[in-house]
Amino acid sequence: MTSSWQQRRLALLAALSLIGVFFTVTVVLVGAWTRLVDAGLGCPDWPGCYGELVVPDAERALIHSPDAPLENFKAWVEMTHRYLASSLGLLVIALLLLGARLRGVAGYPWCVSLALLGMILIQGAFGAFTVTLKLWPQVVTLHLLGGLSVMLLFLWLHLRLRRLARGEQPMVRPRRLSPLWVAAVLLLFLQLALGGWVSSNYAGIACQGFPACNGQWWPDTDWSEGFHLTQTVGPSYLHGQLHAEARTAIQIGHRVGAGVLGLALLILAWRHWQEPRLRPWLGAMLGGYAMQFFLGVANVLLWLPLWLALAHTAGAVLLVILMTLAVWHWRQPVREPNRHLQAEKEWVHA
Repeated sequence: MTSSWQQRRLALLAALSLIGVFFTVTVVLVGAWTRLVDAGLGCPDWPGCYGELVVPDAERALIHSPDAPLENFKAWVEMTHRYLASSLGLLVIALLLLGARLRGVAGYPWCVSLALLGMILIQGAFGAFTVTLKLWPQVVTLHLLGGLSVMLLFLWLHLRLRRLARGEQPMVRPRRLSPLWVAAVLLLFLQLALGGWVSSNYAGIACQGFPACNGQWWPDTDWSEGFHLTQTVGPSYLHGQLHAEARTAIQIGHRVGAGVLGLALLILAWRHWQEPRLRPWLGAMLGGYAMQFFLGVANVLLWLPLWLALAHTAGAVLLVILMTLAVWHWRQPVREPNRHLQAEKEWVHA
């Protein structure tokens, strides 16, 4: 296998992994749209729809599932999401097969490729459980986090492959994440999980108004029920099962989490603003957070219109991408200039 052959293969894999990033974003947003139009149970079984690989007619659907009448639009929305997710899985397998012969290349991200395959398999299982457990909030939230994790792994794989394809090597050992970076990453993860919990429990407009909630700064809440993670599996969770005080607690928790995350990002930007490689990404993160914050407020004030709720999900996706790129640039510092050479240049110019 020639070096030029390796370079061409690496360039192809870098391109495919970048396609995977955008493809995953599409799948995540289509999944959010599926949920927002109440099509998550448009097909009552999995992996088919009423026992078929395509949406059947109403008569066949009635024979298969008499208790779940066919709603053609919702069934097609759900199946479209499944088709796209299945295609994404095929892309992951293709990346793994095409990269198998490059495992011996120094620095090839084979472990990242394997992690991506494992994550896509877990994500497929979450997709099945979402239907069979009837939109159980725990599974729906994990399904969202799984989709974002697949996107993150695609992006990390692309960054590693692009560096190899260009013949670049890390100049020094990558820096470890400092406690401040770890805190920011964990807070973003927690906020994403809270967002999924809000959506899966239909708590998006449990609080009317902002910054107050239902005309009060601290309304009646039920935190134990709102964050009760051992809810009964069995009833359909379409439109939610929690009472108003529990949903209010979830919404307030999400608002508090947003404030803490924003503070952490501000501190992170203040701490590292003097580093030229990081400044654009820190600024982009702050801008993305501000956009996401105002989208969240607008969703509450405008009573969660479909397009705005979808934009809020897109904002969460953008924050994950920006955080990943910021972490990448943090871990790849610029080599310190040679002091003796710099002194010699200054002497010559003098």
